[in-house]
Amino acid sequence: MKTETIRVKTNQKIELFDITGDIRSRIKASGFKSGIVMAYVPHTTAAITINEGADPDVKSDILMILDQIAPMKAGYRHAEGNSAAHVKASLVGQSVMFAIEDGKPVLGTWQTVFFCEFDGPRVRRVNINYLSCSK
Repeated sequence: MKTETIRVKTNQKIELFDITGDIRSRIKASGFKSGIVMAYVPHTTAAITINEGADPDVKSDILMILDQIAPMKAGYRHAEGNSAAHVKASLVGQSVMFAIEDGKPVLGTWQTVFFCEFDGPRVRRVNINYLSCSK
C-alpha cells in the first residue's frame, strides 16, 4: 500500500473545502491506474465526505443541519470550547473510499470530495492510501 499526504489550508472556522482537484492530480502523478483510494483525515475536529459540488447551496445546507445537530453552545463538558467540532467530525466521518479506473477517480457527475473543517482556520492533512486490487 502506498500512502501520501495532501496539505489543506482552511480559511474559515467551519467550511466544506473542495479537494477533488488535489486528489485527481495526486492520483495522476502517482501513476496509479486501477484499484481503490482511501482518503483519511487524521484529525478529531475535521472530516471528509463526498457530496454534490455543483450547487453551493448543498454545502450551506449540510453545514446548517450540522449546526442544528451540534450547535456551538450546548452545555458541553469538554473545556477547549470545540466540542461541537468533535461531534460534527464524528457524524461526518474521517474517511471516504472510491474506485480508480484508468488512473481517474470513479465519481458521479455531481460528486465532489470535500474536506470538512469544523475548528479552523488551520493547516490540515488528508492521507491518500492507494490499494491495488489483484485478481
